[in-house]
Amino acid sequence: MFDCEINGIKLQVAPGTTILDAARQVNVKIPTLCYHPDLPAWAACGICVVKVEGSPKMLRACATPVGPGMKIITHDPEIVRVRRTVLELILSTHPNDCLQCPRNGNCELQTLAAEFGIREVPYQKRVRDLPQDDSTPSLILNPSKCINCGRCVLVCQQMQNVWALEFQGRGENVRMAPSADFKLNESPCIKCGQCSAHCPVGAIYERDETRKAWDALEDPDKHCIVQIAPAVRVAIGEAFGLPPGTLLTGKLYAALRRLGFHAVFDTNFGADLTIMEEGTEFVQRFAHGKGALPLITSCCPAWTDYMEKFAPDFTENFSTAKSPHEMVGALSKTYYARKKGLDPAKIFGVSIMPCTAKKYEITRTDEMFSSGHQDIDVVLTTRELARMLKSAGIVFDQLPDEECDLLLGDYTGAGTIFGVTGGVMEAALRTAHHLITGENLGDVRFEQVRGLEGVKEAIIDIEGTQIRIAVAHWMCNIEKVLDRVRKTRADGKEPYYHFIEVMACRGGCVGGGGQPYGATDEIRRRRTAGLYQDDEGSTYRCSHENPHVLKLYQEFLDKPLSKKAHNLLHTHYKSRPQYKANRG
Repeated sequence: MFDCEINGIKLQVAPGTTILDAARQVNVKIPTLCYHPDLPAWAACGICVVKVEGSPKMLRACATPVGPGMKIITHDPEIVRVRRTVLELILSTHPNDCLQCPRNGNCELQTLAAEFGIREVPYQKRVRDLPQDDSTPSLILNPSKCINCGRCVLVCQQMQNVWALEFQGRGENVRMAPSADFKLNESPCIKCGQCSAHCPVGAIYERDETRKAWDALEDPDKHCIVQIAPAVRVAIGEAFGLPPGTLLTGKLYAALRRLGFHAVFDTNFGADLTIMEEGTEFVQRFAHGKGALPLITSCCPAWTDYMEKFAPDFTENFSTAKSPHEMVGALSKTYYARKKGLDPAKIFGVSIMPCTAKKYEITRTDEMFSSGHQDIDVVLTTRELARMLKSAGIVFDQLPDEECDLLLGDYTGAGTIFGVTGGVMEAALRTAHHLITGENLGDVRFEQVRGLEGVKEAIIDIEGTQIRIAVAHWMCNIEKVLDRVRKTRADGKEPYYHFIEVMACRGGCVGGGGQPYGATDEIRRRRTAGLYQDDEGSTYRCSHENPHVLKLYQEFLDKPLSKKAHNLLHTHYKSRPQYKANRG
């Protein structure tokens, strides 16, 4: 630790601390645009400039480490004038259509312009007329609004290792675009939405499909059903001023009924069902040699997309189980329709997801129409649902708690932790222990797979049977895990791992690309804590204990991996190497 000063305030900081972080320690806010705590600082925007005694020039606080004895000035009239000029230059190349922008009211550029009191721009407007890219079912690119902060490019290349986005051109003609100017749907993009979650303005955003949901709710011939993913219940409150991680399951059920949905289900039920199918699949492969090891989880559609494009040599290792919301979708138009005497063609299914890739997933293969109809009709992100609730005049935080429709809604603690990194693995291990030993665990927690470390490895001992597992989240980490498996294959050895969980987004679904803006690791931890709270408070904490899942098998599916279960709840994968060739 060494001494320094910020605006005359003395403090001690550790070596490597940036001026930006040091200022926060003494409650001084330095404005930023290109900086994000998930990403390496690269000082692109210049709005965070500060003065340092002895330096002839202003330094950029996000990328400048504090030195011993350094005396820093973060705000004075000259610094404010420079920052204002930077903002005015950015605004001179930015459209003025804030009212129509999807980031209106939640835009970092708009916020800074208001804070600096900018009402006029003294420079000639030079807004480029660049075409929107709406080629994917998940995301829309509007390069005219890009401020060249570079966040999306850093996320795509360094955080996700996808390389679908890069900078094209030079100087004032530089722009963000898919590699080689492909359409986004022709690029390596995996639709994870992390670019949109990190974009400070409206240059990248989710495809809004709330109009489809409103139209269906208005149609008297449609029976509208809805389900909510695990991570939505601990993030939706942020849109209404509640702390991250606030558990709002009951209020969500109530709000969705007030919107007009006829039945409210829960994706957590589908998560329990996934564990029954995937857990049985793992035991078949591990204990009976019926299939390749390691088994790799398949609940994340962005990871599925990545595997088909960049790791097709692992196709046979992928669990064939569909993701939980697709399972609920298939059952809503078969099992639920039969129980209620409804025409499946008139059932309109909506999934509320923390994920933009789910919009792509619902038409990914023919198996997503296993009910004889499209199993899920519309996917809305957490952000889209928040907009619907606000436009409907629902005072969300004042709603009474309600229950879901139990037929496809009741869930265990194992189902709810699907929303965090390590949660799918933990849920699977709880049931795998039962399937292998015939007994339930006393302590169902697997601390080895919890936390935000990029790759977590462990050896789980189940009564003398050792299971080697790995959990990876945010895509830049998965190649390390896959390469270890590839090496043992090449050496002709036993599998390096028996079971692997992958989630494309940092923290898992709690940090999904469709969650409320502004996620940091602290916010991800608080959302995660909310889901573990839900788990701890559940009557049942293992998927195989869910009475409604057991009843479903008894009445309809017969048993895990049965023929009917395969037809409704499983899928397949294929190699798509052409996208690898388009990688930046």
